[in-house]
Amino acid sequence: MGQASRRVSLRSIDLPLVRELDLFAEMEEANFDELMQAAFLQRFPPQVQLITEGDPADFLYIMVEGGVELFAANGGRETSIEIMRPVTTFILAAVLRDAPFLMSGRTVESSKILMVPSENVRAIFARDQVFARAVVRELAARYRGVVKSLKSHKLRNAVERLANYLLRTETEQGGTGVVQLQIDKRTLAALLGMTPENLSRAFVTLKPYGVEVSGREIRLTKIDDLRSLAKPSPLIDDPTT
Repeated sequence: MGQASRRVSLRSIDLPLVRELDLFAEMEEANFDELMQAAFLQRFPPQVQLITEGDPADFLYIMVEGGVELFAANGGRETSIEIMRPVTTFILAAVLRDAPFLMSGRTVESSKILMVPSENVRAIFARDQVFARAVVRELAARYRGVVKSLKSHKLRNAVERLANYLLRTETEQGGTGVVQLQIDKRTLAALLGMTPENLSRAFVTLKPYGVEVSGREIRLTKIDDLRSLAKPSPLIDDPTT
């Protein structure tokens, strides 16, 4: 990792982005400063593996710019778990438990990542009650996200999972009726729990529902029809629940 990365200075415009995260927003200023003094900012090119499942969690990672794919492998198979986007943390649970990573992570584009030594995070967690409560809220939110993802995979077929993904992404990107995929289709297929071939067939199935694919640009011309097929649920698809 070190040979492919480049250390950059922690600029004053980066610190407020980190400070505004729910995890750090209300903690004592002195404790936040202590964490940031121990941290360092790295710039990584695409396709650099940052963490490997089974390795110890030496750092808490904070996405400042770019994107990271969290993935897992077993028995010669590999699957994507989540794509992390700024500004957010990842592998917090492993850091707090001083436990090995359950997932690997690699950059999907040029990324700027703040790395905070795990021992510093645990030390301040033990003495800053406000920070500790924020950590509990963060972990609870992540747990609920995992439950929602599990429900989607178990209760929906491949076409329904794709339809709901497109609807959520269209909303996140401004509700213009156009989705710009920020990942390749192979990664998208893995995220949705299907093979690339099944993803292609699912896109074909969605054509009558107004889904028009042109490379990474997808136009949704019959959103009401697509929503009728997808049947989105607030207890799966609404990020606020």
